[in-house]
Amino acid sequence: MAGSFSDYLETKLLDHTFRNTSFTSPSGVYLALFTSAPTDAGGGTELSGNAYVRQSITMATSGTSPTLCTNSSAVEFPTATASWGTLVAVGIFDASSSGNMLAWADLASNRTVGSGDIFRVPANDLDITLA
Repeated sequence: MAGSFSDYLETKLLDHTFRNTSFTSPSGVYLALFTSAPTDAGGGTELSGNAYVRQSITMATSGTSPTLCTNSSAVEFPTATASWGTLVAVGIFDASSSGNMLAWADLASNRTVGSGDIFRVPANDLDITLA
């Protein structure tokens, strides 16, 4: 998945690094699913209803050049109680609802989730790299 940091996170990191402005990292991060992709500025169409809820994700960092951060365990969404439509992108947020988008990416291929389906992201499938 190719994606980007959000404008929100870019500003926070730059201010923290170069302007000595404090930034408290989130206590948890959550994976969101989109039927219309966001941009660095936000937006897009996040799923809602039909048993959809953002899922907590655990990330692990490894490597030195570039450094890689990946989901250390699988992420499984609840069983869809009706069609979720065609998923085109994912986002990482600092809250289980509302909150700030930290990063986003288009899916490598779109995925239709129908009633009774479960959307899963296998461990080590969601990668964030700083080059």
